[in-house]
Amino acid sequence: MTQVLHVQKVSGISGSEAHLLSVLPLLRERGWDARMLVLHEREPGAAEFVAALRARDVPTEAWRMRFDLDPSVPARLVRHRPTILHTHLVHADVLGLPAGALARVPIRVSTKHGFNEFRGNRVVAAADRAAGRFAHGQIAISRGLARYLAATEGFSEDDFTVVHYGIEAGSEPSAPPAATRLCAVGRLIPVKGFDVLLRAFAEARAEVPELTLELAGAGRLEHELRAAAPDGVTFLGRVAPVREVYDRNAIVVVPSRGEGFGMVALEAAERGRAAIVSDVGGLPEIVSDGETGTVVPAGDAAALARAIVVLARDGELVRQYGHAA
Repeated sequence: MTQVLHVQKVSGISGSEAHLLSVLPLLRERGWDARMLVLHEREPGAAEFVAALRARDVPTEAWRMRFDLDPSVPARLVRHRPTILHTHLVHADVLGLPAGALARVPIRVSTKHGFNEFRGNRVVAAADRAAGRFAHGQIAISRGLARYLAATEGFSEDDFTVVHYGIEAGSEPSAPPAATRLCAVGRLIPVKGFDVLLRAFAEARAEVPELTLELAGAGRLEHELRAAAPDGVTFLGRVAPVREVYDRNAIVVVPSRGEGFGMVALEAAERGRAAIVSDVGGLPEIVSDGETGTVVPAGDAAALARAIVVLARDGELVRQYGHAA
């Protein structure tokens, strides 16, 4: 079998990790010797990711990085001698692609997965562009991300082939409940925009008092968000599987300030749920404004509140959006 070595630095299970957990077992089922080299700094989430891959019978090596440009990483990579090297995220790109070229790995591919605030750093941008020269192909998970990388790192949009994430279809979605039931899913970190959502929800609830909001996720802003939450908000913590959260709510809100793709919006569509999303990254590529949901300006709590009120008062429109998703 052709060996395909995937490499990524991991701190927890989020969009790119969930994607790899889905794709790598399928590649192995189809006859590819897909393997994973996980770079980490002893984060608990990295160990969880490694265990999840091994539970899916994906050969996985975990390697602790001592610092960002740890020279031991290229040596570990070269030991594998893959036919195809596929790097994910900036650490694997910068360390792995040049090492793969020196080791004469026949095919080298990079996937850019997300919005990162550090990408505006000139040193990071230069290193990422330089590493990209050692790749035979570069993938962006959305056209929005390709545009973002062109604007922040000096790439051309044409440097990337756009390949969206996919997810496996589950059971037939249930009919949505009352349109006043909202949920949001994601890490409780600044870029996800949950502070904006809480302000918008408070404003919307003043007009529609029966509104409820479930927040599924954990992160460093949890204490701050709980303190700011108005009545009607329930914090669920981390939920797995998250499908049950979508099923018991009618509208999924994705208020991100930045998003490479927007897996939550895709999961909402798979469950037949209407969505309200920000106009960033891949979100407008998943949610068609006025057809499968509503797209609002990122960071605009007033616009988000108006969108919530409109849908909460129109259950038929919510059902139409969910059916079309």
